[in-house]
Amino acid sequence: MPSIFKHYIIPILVFILFFNGGKHPIYVSVTEIEHNSKENTLEISCRIFTNDFETILRKSSSMKVDLIKSTDKKNMNQLVEKYISNHLNINIDGVFKQLHFVGYEQADESIESYFQVDDVKAFKKIVVQDNILYEYKSEQISIIHTIVNNKRKSLKLNNPEDKAVFEF
Repeated sequence: MPSIFKHYIIPILVFILFFNGGKHPIYVSVTEIEHNSKENTLEISCRIFTNDFETILRKSSSMKVDLIKSTDKKNMNQLVEKYISNHLNINIDGVFKQLHFVGYEQADESIESYFQVDDVKAFKKIVVQDNILYEYKSEQISIIHTIVNNKRKSLKLNNPEDKAVFEF
């Protein structure tokens, strides 16, 4: 699944990082939600800069946090799942949906975590509450992409805005 983040935003941010001594002036997470009508599921991915994500996870955990080279993948999975589940909520046609953690992986300078929501048939409205890393930086931005019936809609939320409404 091609991602605007992977093809456009990451190269730009890597360029900025290279010429800015490793400090990035943009604090962004990207959440992509795609409805799979054949499986009646929502497939969700959340992409967050690794260093920012590890910093916020360290503040909420007493264990050593290393999402890339950890020998304790089970605990890292639990930290990622708990954090995202507490900061990303999905409501379909007025009904809250439970996220099921699939896993995470390193992707360029970020961590991409994957979730699924089961039993999602055709719907008209999705409300996404996303405040990922809002407690980390006041400049944090959340970009949310939704894909339903091959129609892509996107919104940008600036901290403290945390609610995006998409109607199909």
